[in-house]
Amino acid sequence: MSLRAAIAAAVLIAEVIAAPPAIAGDYASLQPIGFSSDGKVFGFEEYGIQDGSGFPYSSISFLPGAPVRARVEEDNGALPRARRDAHRRAAPLIDAYRLLDTPGLLAAYNPVTEPDTADHRLRYDAFPADPPFRKTYELQLEEKSLAAEGICKDLLKDVKGFRLVMTEKAGKPVSEVLQDDSRIPESRRCPTGYRIGGVVTHVDDDGVQAHVVMVLVKSLGFEGTTDGRWIAVPFWPGR
Repeated sequence: MSLRAAIAAAVLIAEVIAAPPAIAGDYASLQPIGFSSDGKVFGFEEYGIQDGSGFPYSSISFLPGAPVRARVEEDNGALPRARRDAHRRAAPLIDAYRLLDTPGLLAAYNPVTEPDTADHRLRYDAFPADPPFRKTYELQLEEKSLAAEGICKDLLKDVKGFRLVMTEKAGKPVSEVLQDDSRIPESRRCPTGYRIGGVVTHVDDDGVQAHVVMVLVKSLGFEGTTDGRWIAVPFWPGR
């Protein structure tokens, strides 16, 4: 091989190694922040790079309450900057509820990167313990078609809502409806499907448990791809 050919081959290999992976869709990463000490307030962050614009974003949500959002609208903007901006804006609420003092437990995680796991079913133990002391829960999600409204009417015939049911509670069969959509809030944009993505748990000083089901909302994204954003469904098993 000539020196010129060797150099050209080396450059090509370097470009392939350095090239970013092709991304189809915009699935936000999830980071739980924590609970208030009584378990009535929960905060979490979702963040990523917008498909299409390439802008980094971060959104910190509080239950109950409105989300705090940040986006770096610059070419080659840095994701850490968007996350720092969101945390700076959300700091007064994070501090007021002392969420960092009570991070809770990520009791189950069911990401889209695990292709062999179920979208609509999740079984988990609320807290780590030896087998005789574990309290097992199971969730089932059923998608339902609803009439598209607003901008979604021009894009889809119908949109998807969901019904979330607890089918096992502390090891015993039950049928408790945790959420049953009758309409779709605009914040979900044009949803096309859902996945039970995980559960975060907390127990307060009186032994009262709080569970938060993290649901990944799949919606119509850039040029027909899928966006994935997170919503939280809280419930308190002992109440």
